[in-house]
Amino acid sequence: MKTALTIAGSDCSGGSGIQADLKTFAAHRVYGMSIITSVVAENTVGVISLEDVSPKGIKNQFKAVFEDIFPDSVKIGMLSGRETIKACAEGLALYKPLNVVIDPVLYAKDKTPLTDEGCMELLIKDVYSKADILTPNIPEAERISGLKINSLKDMEAAAETICGLGIKAVLLKGGHFQGEPTDILFDGKAFHSFKGKRINTKNTHGTGCTLSSAIAANLALGFDIVTSVSKAKEYINGAIANSLNLGNGCGPLNHNPDTWG
Repeated sequence: MKTALTIAGSDCSGGSGIQADLKTFAAHRVYGMSIITSVVAENTVGVISLEDVSPKGIKNQFKAVFEDIFPDSVKIGMLSGRETIKACAEGLALYKPLNVVIDPVLYAKDKTPLTDEGCMELLIKDVYSKADILTPNIPEAERISGLKINSLKDMEAAAETICGLGIKAVLLKGGHFQGEPTDILFDGKAFHSFKGKRINTKNTHGTGCTLSSAIAANLALGFDIVTSVSKAKEYINGAIANSLNLGNGCGPLNHNPDTWG
């Protein structure tokens, strides 16, 4: 059986973070493991608080996973502070995992900052540079690249700029634009466009986490980056189209649309 590891924060409401990643791995028939970086008290309405796991706790989780069941792919999500980032960077440098997918979770759905504003340089140098593919949305891509993004051409320019930081490939998600969403993948050599249809639902909690973990699952299964993104896009569309009307805010996706749809 293929295996995948998620390194991310925990969402107690189950819609995003570690919980969404593990559900996504299971839906792809990939054995999922986790390294929890932060315990986030959040729900469909917003974030209440977050508490980071100690650097020692993070390093010991790396040791427990990588020295027993070495993962076929790794998805990295929220890394909130300097010590958390350094602990994860140390683990990545030590174990050198394959098929690393990084979702730069810089903001929550309610726009709450989830990463220390002063840590971007450290993140890029010691974590993002290890990515086989980075999956920012438009606000995140603007923050990482330093460019304003108002068009598809701007998306391409930002993706190229981000790849220039040492990242192998970038999937820049266009869902923040009005109209039908288009995602742009730059694999270091060529651009690939993934056009979608906007689904009329407010229940989109955990979309970024789910997409990136679906890409990681497909990479673990042996697909290349372009195919993995294509398959992940198909999966996320089904998860949104069959999303769950739970909670008082932006409800969660349906990570098992074939079963629960």
